[in-house]
Amino acid sequence: MAPYKKTLTVSAPPHIYGNDTITRRMRDVLIALAPAAFAGIFYFGRRAFLIIAVSIISAVLAEYLFQKVTGKAVTIHDCSAAITGLLIALTLPPAVPLWVPVIGGFFAVVAVKQLFGGLGSNFMNPALAARAFLVAAFPVYMTNWVFPRMSEGADAVAGATYLTIIKQNTAFVPESADYAAVFFGNIGGCIGETSALALIAGGIFLIFRRVINWRVPVFYVGSFGLFAFIFGRNGYFAGENIFFEMMAGGLLLGAIFMATDYATTPISPRGKIIMGIGCGFLTVMIRFYSGYPEGVCFAIIIMNVFVPIIDKYIRPRVYGRRNRES
Repeated sequence: MAPYKKTLTVSAPPHIYGNDTITRRMRDVLIALAPAAFAGIFYFGRRAFLIIAVSIISAVLAEYLFQKVTGKAVTIHDCSAAITGLLIALTLPPAVPLWVPVIGGFFAVVAVKQLFGGLGSNFMNPALAARAFLVAAFPVYMTNWVFPRMSEGADAVAGATYLTIIKQNTAFVPESADYAAVFFGNIGGCIGETSALALIAGGIFLIFRRVINWRVPVFYVGSFGLFAFIFGRNGYFAGENIFFEMMAGGLLLGAIFMATDYATTPISPRGKIIMGIGCGFLTVMIRFYSGYPEGVCFAIIIMNVFVPIIDKYIRPRVYGRRNRES
């Protein structure tokens, strides 16, 4: 009798079958990020496309080379490295030199992801860690903003982002045209954070596909608005331009695509709510009271560090378990 070629594994019930895979979920994220990427290319031109392409290639190449050198199985087909590269590109100004996303891609994949065990083992979001590193290492390049459709060649025109203007002038009152600009994306800023419409569309798609949980982005953005009203730039309970600040900057990009990272987000529903509220509070504190006009990157990274503690103390009740007092 010929030996069995496959081993039958028997596990405890219940047995639930699903056709969900890591690759499918990662492809859904790429699809959801496509509107923001296309909006960035539309508004910032060929330069944005080159940065996106170089960033994705660098991240995928970094994962391939590291796994080849260390003798691990190559997993670039799961698209996780491509997502990291795309997210890095979307958090970069459209005028950065092309070697900046190369350094960011290798740092994110090797230093933050692979050295800690690979996919699912990183303790913070790789793309945000790379952005924080690039801001610290190359602050001049990472704060060099240009207006849309003017980012190519010698005709590039520098300009301050809306968050920088608000930081320097708390009396700034956006007009209706400004609201339309930040909603559709025709403003200065990072490649993928300017179009609120594209980001919201991607977020709805991910929630509909059940790729992300709605609690983190909803409580992140909602708590940001609440704390922005309480700790207003012009005094307590004097929050102004709250909806404008929700759409400007990287709030939507971070809340939808980065704070929801599986490896760096609490497991339980209550933990996800705490994660969202913590990110919203820290974003307001950094934006309003630090010297940095934006706070999304550092807020999410700080909360990433606290995720193990949240998971430890916020646990779902085990079905059928009785309290010791009873």
